[in-house]
Amino acid sequence: MDFDGTFTEEWMRRFAMSVAATERELTAFDQQVGDGDFGANLRTGTGFAVAALDRLPPGPRTAAAPLRTAATAFLDEVGGTSGPLFGLVLQELAVAVGPGLTSATLAAGVTGGLAAVQRVGDAQPGDKTLVDALDPAARALQALAPDVRPDEALAIAADAAFAGVRSTMSQRARRGRASYLGERASGVPDPGALGVGVLFASAGRQLTGLAEFLRER
Repeated sequence: MDFDGTFTEEWMRRFAMSVAATERELTAFDQQVGDGDFGANLRTGTGFAVAALDRLPPGPRTAAAPLRTAATAFLDEVGGTSGPLFGLVLQELAVAVGPGLTSATLAAGVTGGLAAVQRVGDAQPGDKTLVDALDPAARALQALAPDVRPDEALAIAADAAFAGVRSTMSQRARRGRASYLGERASGVPDPGALGVGVLFASAGRQLTGLAEFLRER
């Protein structure tokens, strides 16, 4: 398997399908701890990303190209907070991976995405935000040997991200609307962190639901 533009384009298209399949669950969680628009915003971003991918010229392309295309769609077309943050993560991935995806460039991209998100929002691990999924994913990728296949690295990143998602269920939010809810937000995963888990897991398969990722393993 080549980890070029074909791989990353299929990843972004599966991400869009996974978001469409889980939008109702993402929205339900965000209605409990946020503004209730996270699922719709994420689907808007992936919808614009797929439309932009459809307009790319045929032929071989770098691994970065589809990621950059998706990043631009999120940054230019999605309002609110979460859409631009996902755009930043995808943008940093595109910069890091260049012509071909490797476990090392993937680690650099996710680490860069985490840094970009934290520069904008100053969120820290434990605040019950998407940083609680990005941070463990970045650390898991940084610990990998360089010969780990990128698809295996993405599966490891997904597992780490969803472990972070599960940790948010017991956290007291320190950012956003959820921070005003106190104990009422207990037991609810952070929707942004869930979106990060969906992003990484979609590299390997299309998701049809979130329940299996919220159970302790």
